[in-house]
Amino acid sequence: MEATQKRFFTFLTVAAFTAGSWAQTSPSGPATSGRTHKAAAAKPKQPAVTAADVQALKDALAAQQQQLQAQQQQIQVLQDQLQRREQAVQQVEASASDATAKADAAQSQANQQQQAVGELKVDVADLRTNFTSTAAILRETQKSVNDLESPLAIHYKGVTITPGGFVAAEFVRRSSALGADVSTPFNSVALPGASQSSMSEFFGSARQSRPTVFIEGRVKNVALSSYVSGDFLSAGVTSSATQTNSYTLRIRQAWGQAKFNNGWSFLGGQMWSLLTENKAGIGPSDDAGKVNDSRPMTIDSTYNVGFTFARQYGLRVTKDLGDKVWFAVAMENSEATITTHQNADNFLLGETGASNSYNSTSNYSFNPSPDIIAKLAFDPGFGHYEVFGIFDRFRDRVFPCVENFASAACGSSTAANADEAYNASKNGGGIGANARWAFDNKHFVFGLHGFGGSGVGRYGAGQLPDASIHADGTVDLIRGYQGLATFERHGSKLDVYFYSGTEYASRTADFDSTLNKEVGYGAPLFSNSGCSTEIVPSTSGTAGFNPGTLANCTGDTRVLIEGTAGFWYRFYNGPKGKFQVGTQFSYVTRNTWSGVRGEPQGTDRMVFTSVRYYLP
Repeated sequence: MEATQKRFFTFLTVAAFTAGSWAQTSPSGPATSGRTHKAAAAKPKQPAVTAADVQALKDALAAQQQQLQAQQQQIQVLQDQLQRREQAVQQVEASASDATAKADAAQSQANQQQQAVGELKVDVADLRTNFTSTAAILRETQKSVNDLESPLAIHYKGVTITPGGFVAAEFVRRSSALGADVSTPFNSVALPGASQSSMSEFFGSARQSRPTVFIEGRVKNVALSSYVSGDFLSAGVTSSATQTNSYTLRIRQAWGQAKFNNGWSFLGGQMWSLLTENKAGIGPSDDAGKVNDSRPMTIDSTYNVGFTFARQYGLRVTKDLGDKVWFAVAMENSEATITTHQNADNFLLGETGASNSYNSTSNYSFNPSPDIIAKLAFDPGFGHYEVFGIFDRFRDRVFPCVENFASAACGSSTAANADEAYNASKNGGGIGANARWAFDNKHFVFGLHGFGGSGVGRYGAGQLPDASIHADGTVDLIRGYQGLATFERHGSKLDVYFYSGTEYASRTADFDSTLNKEVGYGAPLFSNSGCSTEIVPSTSGTAGFNPGTLANCTGDTRVLIEGTAGFWYRFYNGPKGKFQVGTQFSYVTRNTWSGVRGEPQGTDRMVFTSVRYYLP
């Protein structure tokens, strides 16, 4: 650009000089020498330069100068733009250099911060661990302080003793009187002719109040535990309801258990029978509705018709087969409940209890062996399932010479005698199954129970008989069946329950040809003609307190049916215990075996209420 400008200025200078020299040459100049003059004269004649030509040349020069100035201005503008761009480039380069330096510094700082963050994370993790440990120690310390102030359990010589139970204020109103507290004798529901069927009854009671204590400890790989509970639903010879309600404390459960880490456990004492349904696995349950308790939620302490249970002595061995399968076998106390009609006195099953150890007003059978019970339980992930069975054995002593005393085998005696007496045994037993399903996070529970066999009536809530007696004096087992359907809805404060159950006892008719009459249980020839005819009270005992016994009314129970609906509402459930109220309505039907002139039926409608406070 600079070389072009120089050439342009040189050209303008030469042109200007040439034009000036040419303008100064004039034809009217001084005379010259002759030679010169001659030479000039020899040249052709130049045209005359006018003023107009000079002015035109000046104008052209001025125009060229203007163009030159314009070009110089453009060059200056371009130089300014170039300078600004160079400055911008320098600034960009400086900025880039600065940015690079800052980036390097930032990267270095980031690396340092990343390292610091890593170290901070380690510090935070350590702090969190320390905090968790400190919090746990603080909780344990606080728990220890709380335990000292208001202990939930007592720690004594390496064992933990936990008291529990509840206090209950309850009443029952029945449409047909039974003379019973909150324990309903279902098999005694009055038939139409009984005076009790025309009278209702009301009883208030605190007798179901239940003190409990649970003891647990550990020796190496063995967890040791024991549980004792009781209530006041028993009566001594001085008990009455006229002034002080002096009812006696009875044992409900009293057992001890040793549970090994290898899955074996041994249980002994008085407990819920292995036939009684568990909520999960196989294990002992408490009496406060907290541990493995699948009993009906009824206020009625006899629960519901169709429920299979017993509380009795037993020895039990259980093996955990993993975490979903359990197997147990138990031997439990046996007992025979017998119903006889018109039998001869040709048998002996037992006797009333010895006054120094048993109830002298109750009968006790002479049992040849314990009841043997086995159960297999499954918890596959959805539902709880059980299958179980029982083997029981009955025995009596038979006296053939009571009726056939004149036979040669009996010595042709003229009176009944004990000649030819012998012991006769009969094996019984049954099988059953339970299934229980929980839905909606255990808010809804549905269950089914079934059990049946021969000689198993006493295990049902209805207490139907196990056996009757053949005409020859031997035991005749009664086939029986028990079933229960369960539906429960559990909420944070409100529990609602529905139960429907039934129990059945079969006929065991036998004809005694010597006495010329039918014997057994529910025989078709038994008379039911007087089951609907009311009679006057008995003259024996205290006047006004001895209802008459129906005449010509055998009334052996064929089937019991009960439907129950109820609820529990908890006003408080927290660290201070539990306070709840409940109401139950039950409808019971007792259908009897048909006999001569009739198949009577008894019904009862019952309402229960309860207010309970549970220890924490």
